[in-house]
Amino acid sequence: MLLLPVLGIVAAAQSPHQQIESLVDRHSVQYIQASKTIWEYAELGYHEDKSSALLQRDLKDAGFRIEAGVADEPTAFIATYGQGSPIIAILGEFDALPGLSQAAVPDRNPVAAAAPGHGCGHNLLGSGAALASVALKEYMETNRVAGTLRYYGTPAEEGGDGKVYMVRAGLFRDVDVALHWHPADRNAVFNGGALAITSAKFLFHGIAAHAAFAPERGRSALDAVMLMGTGVEFMREHVPSNTRIHYIVSNGGAAPNIVPDTAELFLYARSPSLDTLDGIWGRIVKIGQGAAMMTETTLDAKILGSDNNIVANEPLARVAQKNLVEVGGFRYSADEKHFAEELQKSLPPGGAGDPGWASSVQPLRPFNPNEPAASTDVGDVSWNVPTIGVVAATFVPGVVAHTWQAAACAGMSIGQKGMLVAAKALAVTGADLFSNPQLIQDAKKDFARQMLGKTYKSEIPAGQKPPLDYRF
Repeated sequence: MLLLPVLGIVAAAQSPHQQIESLVDRHSVQYIQASKTIWEYAELGYHEDKSSALLQRDLKDAGFRIEAGVADEPTAFIATYGQGSPIIAILGEFDALPGLSQAAVPDRNPVAAAAPGHGCGHNLLGSGAALASVALKEYMETNRVAGTLRYYGTPAEEGGDGKVYMVRAGLFRDVDVALHWHPADRNAVFNGGALAITSAKFLFHGIAAHAAFAPERGRSALDAVMLMGTGVEFMREHVPSNTRIHYIVSNGGAAPNIVPDTAELFLYARSPSLDTLDGIWGRIVKIGQGAAMMTETTLDAKILGSDNNIVANEPLARVAQKNLVEVGGFRYSADEKHFAEELQKSLPPGGAGDPGWASSVQPLRPFNPNEPAASTDVGDVSWNVPTIGVVAATFVPGVVAHTWQAAACAGMSIGQKGMLVAAKALAVTGADLFSNPQLIQDAKKDFARQMLGKTYKSEIPAGQKPPLDYRF
């Protein structure tokens, strides 16, 4: 009977942040195991049935109310605790990437050949965000903190734009602030940036013919694909240097002795600004139309996905930076150091990063549009809600996402320790938002400033449904 009062005295002696960090540690074993299980599932976007169900079950057991299958996405869900204002969202992802199956070892060793793997660490992302939510919920419950906490289980970030369809469904309309994180090879605040992206499949239709006996009767769809690719290559000289265009031939025909009557180019284009990307995309479409004219084929172009860049928020960034520094990084054990050294041998010359990145926090600095960046559907959330994120050192320094090296780190203790850093940073930042209404008002004021003269839009056609059969 003396135990509860003693625990109460200990909790009372701790600051709110210390209480929350202790709660993260208390629940860490469960969510580290969740991250390992989701890593083993390695399910692609819109097919994360087991991963989504696992997180829903854990959050329901922790006292959250679950709304599943939202926004016409079977694996999307919202887990809610509390009621009233403010409403704080924490974003989680759990989809894997194709072809990156990898054991948790420092050399290339697929668990299953050509199978998916968590090369972007979303097994850690979804589990770490859930851990932050559970710790913050328990703190709110113990301390009678008013407001609503939501965990958004968002599917198909890797090209499927799960959050975009959730935004369109109005699921963020009443949210005051959204928090997110992502695996990386260092600890830092993610304040704005990322690249706007549009993706599409350009399907050409021609006329089949015998390639030797009657080639003059054919109209090659593959010729159109190759001409479009050539045109895009010439266009690279005439776009901003921070624009990225990449593509594959997703259908090149049936056989060399048949003039291909269908062929397809699958293309992504990216830029720091969606407005800039709009102009570039219009030129890409014209190149495709020109290729069709030159080959006397026809073109069907279908936009598959589109994400906005992330809108910065200075008041939220300052708080997130303070909290991330307070949480701090972590140090490698002897085994982890050996793992890192062996893994870094597989990186290109000069690719290994600073071994101290995991134990330190990078200074807060504005996004530089000329630095390397990727894309995320968090951008569309940030165009509708004040948003801030962090990255945590879940990867060995120098390792980049979408690689087997990242998948290896995501399945072992280096990734798991980084996940705990992120969970603590998110949870204590959430607590600051619940306890300080002025911070939310400052965030909204800065959001209004950032959005002055701008209107949210998506290149995904209005009325288009989530691409549940999406494949890379």
